[in-house]
Amino acid sequence: MSIIDWSVLVVTLVVIVVYGIYKSRGAQNIQGYLLGNQSLPWYHVCLSVMATQASAITFLSAPGLAYSSGMSFVQFYLGLPLAMIVLCITFVPIFHRLKVYTAYEYLEQRFDLKTRALTAFLFLIQRGLSTGITIYAPSIILSTILDINTTYTTLFIGSLVIFYTVYGGTKAVSYTQMLQMSIIFCGLFAAGIMVVQLLPNDIGFGKAINIAGKMGRTNAIDFKFDLNNQYTVWTGLIGGFFLQLSYFGTDQSQVGRYLSGASVSQSRLGLLMNGLVKIPMQFLILLIGVLVFTFYQYNRPPIFFNSFELNKLENSKYAPQLNQIKAEYEQAFELKQIEINKMNVAIDQDNKPVIDVQRKALQAADANEKAIRTKVTDLMVKNDEHANTKDNNYIFLSFVTEYLPKGLIGLLIAIIFLASMGSTASALNSLASTTVIDIYKRLIRKDGSDHEYLQASRLATVFWGMICIVMALYASKIGNLLEAVNILGSYVYGTILGVFLVAFYVRHVGGRAVFFAALGAELLVLVIGQLELVAYLWLNVIGCMLVVILSLMFQRLLSNKKTADLKTSG
Repeated sequence: MSIIDWSVLVVTLVVIVVYGIYKSRGAQNIQGYLLGNQSLPWYHVCLSVMATQASAITFLSAPGLAYSSGMSFVQFYLGLPLAMIVLCITFVPIFHRLKVYTAYEYLEQRFDLKTRALTAFLFLIQRGLSTGITIYAPSIILSTILDINTTYTTLFIGSLVIFYTVYGGTKAVSYTQMLQMSIIFCGLFAAGIMVVQLLPNDIGFGKAINIAGKMGRTNAIDFKFDLNNQYTVWTGLIGGFFLQLSYFGTDQSQVGRYLSGASVSQSRLGLLMNGLVKIPMQFLILLIGVLVFTFYQYNRPPIFFNSFELNKLENSKYAPQLNQIKAEYEQAFELKQIEINKMNVAIDQDNKPVIDVQRKALQAADANEKAIRTKVTDLMVKNDEHANTKDNNYIFLSFVTEYLPKGLIGLLIAIIFLASMGSTASALNSLASTTVIDIYKRLIRKDGSDHEYLQASRLATVFWGMICIVMALYASKIGNLLEAVNILGSYVYGTILGVFLVAFYVRHVGGRAVFFAALGAELLVLVIGQLELVAYLWLNVIGCMLVVILSLMFQRLLSNKKTADLKTSG
């Protein structure tokens, strides 16, 4: 990067951190530290909720996902607006009325302590692991720019976020997120315009989308009902609805965001606006990935997008073999150029028979390029069995650093940093609040002072920060980060949501029944997920339904047993 880009990056990060610390000064009690004194307006709530979900993973992995497999991932969010409506009707007023710090406090009031502890434990495990992945995402950027190992960059990013989260709590998180999302929207708009500007003169926006569509990259909607297909309208509407309902309704990283709203109406409005804005935002991010794909049909893409791993191979004993593969790759790209030019002419002439022939030719050329890239990754493993052979997360970053103008590179990289900082800070804040309120205050130190709980919250933030950094150090082995986070959440969210639905709507079920139902459901979900019997979004539906059904069965058994015992004693 140039001096200008480094200046933009550093100034943006410093302004964000200083602004958050300044606006959050005076958090002297646990209510202010964890809930920001419940004083935030709806637009703060909306942007904070969006920033918590839209981590650096969104801006790194989503374009890479669209580049590799198309826009079908947008269907993942189809259930979001419906989930927001249900949340506004049920969860939000209940949580505000009970004046809880965490969602899990309600479960003890409704059921018992062990049910509260179980759901809090499931959340802590899932969110702790997921946050590690979100910390790893921006470390990829520094690693690529500085050409150093991600271990060092992960430690730096994790420490930076821990610092201002520990200092300012929820208010620091919320204020920084509002400024972050404002910068993010502007930067993404600029990136989309620049991709189109960098295309050949005779390739406008419409033609770029047309070409990407011919190569299978604009497949945004799929109405087929297939339980094994990760992204269809039905997995999005049904599986996505359950996942989003559980994430926003029971995950403390999100509950904490809208509990900080000044009133029920402010929290509701913030959530509804999130439901309206999130799908178009995600669509545009994926669209940028599709445009980058078209750009690389006219400009030879790197044979491997992770430059750090590629440099290691270039400096190894396998360099001669790599050079042979590179020559093969260049030849394949030149042949592909012939086919893409034929496609351009056919599209201009609207010659459908030729377009169909060229579509097959381009898809074959695309498959050939992927096969050549596989030879590179095989060589990487030979050179270093621990090599990171997944470069999906580096595609957009590689394009940004290679082709965008000075200044904009620094801004877009700052955006990815800001997104990571926002979501990570929310997660650390929620992990600390759950640990202190649901574990420490309830089970260990029931009669502590407010100042003691405040200090415990700060220490818990540091503790979970270190746990998440350790997890981040292993995140390079898990493939596409965006999918990894959602898969991990799907193992847990359905079970937690089922517990809350029973709490809200099945009033005759008691704590023992729902506790054992949750344990049984979680075990079955883990088995189904490991066997890959269905696409991961369906795990949310299965987990939720299992908890409801099993809790009804266990409650009936317990009631029958109680009746039999009464008859025996009588």
